[in-house]
Amino acid sequence: MAVSNSLAKRQETSFTAYLKNDAVKNQINEVVGGKNGKRFISSIVSAVGNNPTLQECQNSSIVSAALLGESLNLSPSPQLGQYYMVPFKDNKTGTKVAQFQLGYKGYIQLAMRTGEYRYINAGKVYEGELKSEDKLTGAVDISGERVSDKIIGYFAYIETLNGFSKTYYWSREKLTEHVKKYSKAFQKGSAIWRDNFDEMAIKTVLRNLLSHYGIMSIEMSNALSD
Repeated sequence: MAVSNSLAKRQETSFTAYLKNDAVKNQINEVVGGKNGKRFISSIVSAVGNNPTLQECQNSSIVSAALLGESLNLSPSPQLGQYYMVPFKDNKTGTKVAQFQLGYKGYIQLAMRTGEYRYINAGKVYEGELKSEDKLTGAVDISGERVSDKIIGYFAYIETLNGFSKTYYWSREKLTEHVKKYSKAFQKGSAIWRDNFDEMAIKTVLRNLLSHYGIMSIEMSNALSD
């Protein structure tokens, strides 16, 4: 354990030293700068320090992923769940790189900024809560009484200022089949899915709802295409 902690400390120190490089500081200042630059550096140093797997990634990829989140005015704090820096193995170089991954709370933030939504909500559905699902209208009634802690599915709901509303409900089985087919992170057994399955599932349902029925800003469209 002591050896592992020592290695993590050296890796964290190496990343901190990397951020002091003039070229890196200029890159950060172009996007952030000033007092916000200090806040940005502090936040990503904290994120790296708390994630041993992230410490194994190329420093430049961590900064690039964090700058993309910063350009969207989102926080890298895992507690806020707005976006994540997810480690992936680059098969061409044999190294690990960090990639930007928007969280479901990040999608909600970007959607609300359009000023077009009255309500946006997404979450888990527990056993007993699902009463009915209308295949014709897509309306879902999840007002039933929860009978256990078993999660049977996930929902997302939007209502715009002009009165349009839409709900998606995906069973856990449907969600799993979808990500097996379309999510490279899930296919590769990424820790982001292993450690945050429910949150990633909620994001997947919300993302699909917004991409099919939501009112999109340029910022949202770019985020959905990532």
